[in-house]
Amino acid sequence: MAEGPAGEGLLPFTLAGWPVARIADPYPVYRCYREAGSVHPGDGGWYVFGYQEVAQALASPRLGRRAPRSGDGAQGQDPWEGAELAHPAVLDTAVRSLIADWLVFLDPPRHTRLRAVLSHEFTPRVVTGLRARMAEIVTELLGERRQLDLVEDFAAPYPVLVISELLGLPRADGGWLRERSLRLQQGSSSRAGQHPDAPARADTAARELTDYFHDRLARRRARGSGTDLIGLLLAAGGLTTAEITATCIHLLTAGHETTTHLITKSALALLDHPAVLAELCDRPALVPDAVVELARYDAPVQAVTRWAQEDEQLGRHRIPRGTKLTLLLGAANRDPARFPHPDRLDPHRHPPAARHLAFGLGIHYCLGAALARTEAEIALAALLPRLAGAALREAPVRYAPDLVFHGPERLLLGW
Repeated sequence: MAEGPAGEGLLPFTLAGWPVARIADPYPVYRCYREAGSVHPGDGGWYVFGYQEVAQALASPRLGRRAPRSGDGAQGQDPWEGAELAHPAVLDTAVRSLIADWLVFLDPPRHTRLRAVLSHEFTPRVVTGLRARMAEIVTELLGERRQLDLVEDFAAPYPVLVISELLGLPRADGGWLRERSLRLQQGSSSRAGQHPDAPARADTAARELTDYFHDRLARRRARGSGTDLIGLLLAAGGLTTAEITATCIHLLTAGHETTTHLITKSALALLDHPAVLAELCDRPALVPDAVVELARYDAPVQAVTRWAQEDEQLGRHRIPRGTKLTLLLGAANRDPARFPHPDRLDPHRHPPAARHLAFGLGIHYCLGAALARTEAEIALAALLPRLAGAALREAPVRYAPDLVFHGPERLLLGW
């Protein structure tokens, strides 16, 4: 990890072992590497920091989510090595069976088929239909509180309740679902080494969630399809029970934690930029553009992985087939070659945030991006008057020891 100016002997880059203070603000470190070059060798592969190169990698058909097969058809390397939910200790467990059907880890042609079905059902109309319910949930969670942990009391339960509403799940199950989702995420490659029992807890959570959704699907088939997303996926046809189950769990886990981080880090950024906060309070119509800019400014997911299925040229670097690439979305979103004054929070960027990469690009662009933005818009609109008079009750803010799924563990506020 870099400590000095670019060009003064940068160490091989790694996502592991960062001090807590660095995790809270990784951008100076990214800058050192990016200024020395857009692509660097590092721990277990190559790391990509520049916007142009990251965008190219995300969109390239020569880069995939799984390691390429050898010439005789055998898998050259473990296909899940380096995946965000693929710590070696969980690769032969229920976690592996589950993520094998997650859209985010699939390559064409299977990805193309599953994405087509989901895109047909996961439409802007579905998200728009949830806006009123999102506002009700926000009001219920905030209540008349004068102090709260923005993570535990609001930003974490909120997206779980929204996704439960989307899937037609009982609200009473929200706490149980969130707990299992968090345990499953502990099986990620960036987290499983932090707790010795994390892989076993992730495996148990994968089994429990799979059983839960199998039961929900059986009940839904027995009484006929409905208008929620589970009902729509059943009615659409073409998906197996395993694929629908995996999709529901994927929506629950990915949609809940990323939205939690987007909301909490947006609140922190606005507290650090009181002039922007004051303008949004005066002009709430700016909130949608502000959410786009906030996602660019401090992305909830800082890195994703790709494998070179064929040789690829990224900038001056030839990437051989079979190479693992880690794409630093957070670094690309602060690249001055793409975003003038990238370290400035500016809701007036036109077009808004000029196609940032916080939600990806290409065939793996986040299917739930519109839902996450809408959730954040409604949450921030309700939080603005509170943030205007808020103060941190605990400093420094404690971040989770994870540079991939990036955000505070707690954020105590009072007003």
